[in-house]
Formats: sequence, structure tokens, C-alpha cells
Amino acid sequence: MTAVSVSVTGALAVRSLLMIRRVPAVVLPSLIFPIVIVVAFSGAYGALVRLPGFPVDDMLDWVLPMSIVQGSAFAGVNAGLGLIRDLEGGFFDRLRLAPTSRTSLVMGPLLGAVSRAAIPLVIVLCVGLVAGAHVRGGVVSSVATLVVASLGAAVIAAGWAIGLALRIRSMRAAPLMQVGIFVTIFMSTAQVPLTVMTGWLKSVARVNPTTYVLQLARQGFIGPITWSHTWPGLLAIAVGAVLLVAFAVRGVASFDRD
Repeated sequence: MTAVSVSVTGALAVRSLLMIRRVPAVVLPSLIFPIVIVVAFSGAYGALVRLPGFPVDDMLDWVLPMSIVQGSAFAGVNAGLGLIRDLEGGFFDRLRLAPTSRTSLVMGPLLGAVSRAAIPLVIVLCVGLVAGAHVRGGVVSSVATLVVASLGAAVIAAGWAIGLALRIRSMRAAPLMQVGIFVTIFMSTAQVPLTVMTGWLKSVARVNPTTYVLQLARQGFIGPITWSHTWPGLLAIAVGAVLLVAFAVRGVASFDRD
């Protein structure tokens, strides 16, 4: 990227962060919803830990990393929603006239989404630790793997949402952005591990890349950090990020063909 493209990317990322102050609703769902999930699942489904093969004694340790990853993913979705507002208001058309690469028009909102994802990550993690979550793999290592999984989920979700926004170009894309995230998360090991699943859901969860992202995020809350539980999540994030960021960048190119 040229110096101009880097400058535009940074400016768009900062603008995305400023939206938190101007439009608090941008960040509130990705913050409040994970906390609600932690409270609801830890209480209502707490007895699931008694199932043979469940890897933790406290449901909070299982739910907390999942809720943080989900909150980060929805921070990524908000990048797509913000882009739709720019499309409908004509701001994005003005950006396309700037002497910069098309990639920077995607990377700016995406970088802003990753930065916003740090907010629910920090706050929800602190809430969970105060509530009694256990960190069995060491604080530094456990938090590091959780951060990688969460910010990786934000990148993937932002690529998905931005790509849809650039193709549909209206708020009609919003439900599809959100449903895509819900489906991939809840058809994984979001609620229970593979060892206690049965039927078709187990088969789907086994091949769902989100299962391995959640494994990366959770391992320090379940036990020690191991490479065998780390590399599948890193691979899933790398492949997902490459494919969906490319999906978003190609969405900008679609304007030039119209």
C-alpha cells in the first residue's frame, strides 16, 4: 500500500472509532449481548457440567470465552452496518473519488472493527473474572489465546459484513450479516463440547471452523495451553480472514463494473 493508502486506511479506522461517541448504539450490542449470554447460560444451563465428559466444573468457564468471541464478531458486523449508512448517505461514493487504492476503503473500516472489538473483550473478560471464572492455563497465555481468537473473529465477521454491504448496498443486508454469525457460532461447540453431542449437529460442529476458533479461545479456561488445541484455531482464523477480506475487497471492485 502507498503512503496515501495507509493514511486513508488510518483515517477511516479513526472515523470508525469516533462513531462510538457519536452513535453509542454501534458498540452497545456487542457489549451488552455477551454479558447477557454469560449470565443467562451460566445460570440456566449450569447443570450441563454434570454430563459425563464435560470438560469444566463451572459453566462460566465454558460460556465466557464463547460470549467474548461472539461479541467481537458482532463488533465486526457493525463495520458492515456503518458502511451501509455511508453507502445510503453518499459518503462512500465520495471516498471512491479519492486517489487511493480500493483496498484501503475496506481495510479502514475493518481495522476500526478490530479496535472496537477490544472493548467487549476487555470489559466482558473483567466481568467474567470478577464473577469467578477460572484461568487454568496461566493468565498471560490464556488471555493471549483468547485475544487472538476474538480479534480473529472480528476480522472474519467484518470481512463478511463489509462484503455483503458492498453487494446489497442497503439495510436489507443487516439480517443476513447477523444470521450468518449466529448460524456459524451456534452450529459449533458454543453450548456443549463435541464429546456430549449426538446426531447431525455433532457432524456439522466437527467440520465447522468456528469450533476450532472457540477451542483456541477456551483452552486456557479449561486446562493448559497446548499446540494441538492452538494450531487448528489459528489455521481457521487465517483461512477465514483471507477468504472474507478478499470477499470484501472484491465488493469494492463491483462498483467499477456497475
